[in-house]
Amino acid sequence: MSKTITQFVCANCGYISPSYLGRCPNCGEWNTFTEETKSKSDSTSGAKTRVSLHGNRVTPQLITEVDAQDAPRYQIQSAELNRVLGGGIVPGSLVLIGGDPGIGKSTLLLQVSGQLAMLGKRVLYVTGEESADQVKMRSDRLHITTNERVYVFPETDMTAVRDAIADLKPDVVIVDSVQTMQEGDVDSAIGSVSQVRGVTTDLMGIAKTNNITVFIVGHVTKGGALAGPKTLEHMVDTVLYFEGDKHHSYRLLRAVKNRFGSTNELGIFEMADQGLQEVQNPSEIFLEERLQNATGSAIVVAMEGTRPILVELQALITPSVFGNAQRTATGVDRNRVSLIMAVLEKRAGLLLQNQDAYVKAAGGVKLNEPALDLAMAVSIASSYENISTNPRECYVGELGLTGEVRRVDRIEQRIREAAKLGFVRILVPKHSLEGLTVPIGIEVVGVTTLKEALQLALPK
Repeated sequence: MSKTITQFVCANCGYISPSYLGRCPNCGEWNTFTEETKSKSDSTSGAKTRVSLHGNRVTPQLITEVDAQDAPRYQIQSAELNRVLGGGIVPGSLVLIGGDPGIGKSTLLLQVSGQLAMLGKRVLYVTGEESADQVKMRSDRLHITTNERVYVFPETDMTAVRDAIADLKPDVVIVDSVQTMQEGDVDSAIGSVSQVRGVTTDLMGIAKTNNITVFIVGHVTKGGALAGPKTLEHMVDTVLYFEGDKHHSYRLLRAVKNRFGSTNELGIFEMADQGLQEVQNPSEIFLEERLQNATGSAIVVAMEGTRPILVELQALITPSVFGNAQRTATGVDRNRVSLIMAVLEKRAGLLLQNQDAYVKAAGGVKLNEPALDLAMAVSIASSYENISTNPRECYVGELGLTGEVRRVDRIEQRIREAAKLGFVRILVPKHSLEGLTVPIGIEVVGVTTLKEALQLALPK
């Protein structure tokens, strides 16, 4: 005997309400509730228990009796993806990849399928958005030759997917995308909060009980966040965001959650005719179009995870036409720009309150770390004073509100990256020089105050 229950679910956080609400009391978002019907059996005892493909049920056991198998990671050809994942693909992990439509998610995963097949792994590519012919056409365009180990399954029913996994026993399963999959036990529309949560729970059980690595593709909202409830990101082991500008060929793969490695790692790819190509030295790309003797330009050595990247920060300071001066930022935090300009006015004597400021991180990259402060201040002062910086000099340091230059982490890695690209001098916090080994060919200058740094960077 079963009965039907009508409930309203928030599409943003998954909050369940018996009646429609204009604003979610849990996350505060407006107009996110959708109506769902759910069949509830009086004899149902609860959720399903995890059962492996071999029929073995998961039972409680002492932690001392757990056989922790240190399985080696799958080291594929893509060094960028290996680093973002923390050193390779972990067997039995659940990885979620999100990004804008057409950014290259399916292309990347199809290339990963070919590279895994070269390692002798069996891959099941489940596509709910494309036909098998479309996947084959992309495979031919990408010149994937190891097709004998890659199986394509155009299906949206999770029952059929589970049966296919039980028959093939693959090492890796790719689901493109999770919003197109349907769980038969959940009585709601495809792509709804209940369906997405149910499908992800099912895939998580398959991954953990059978040691199968599962990649799932997730759609994103207009704001750039993953569509569906936030619990989706909490359920998976790794969350990767595929970012990029439609007007540029470069794509950034960023890890925002990783249970098996460092977060905030960054991989850089270039979209070419034959798929996504790795960018071995992104610093050269970000600096290759820099003008010589240009004012308002300063180079910073930023850290993206464990990777140092040299990026040009550009600033344009112009007199304000209207009453309130504008503060515009691209690739950096706008509030940080306002803070740096306030410190420059108070501690360095620059009259910036009646000046419009436009600050940009060149190359389309997004940066957010305290080590940008010194380079940002130098670029703003350079544009205001109309004095160009040394093109072979870079700047690293955090600024305090009293005008001091504070220490930053991984200073030695930053200096080595600057020396490798031919920079002859770098300004760093003086307190970061303790126990530092300076590489040959670069001068490391320690500064303690912003005023001292500006005198060295912009000699009059």
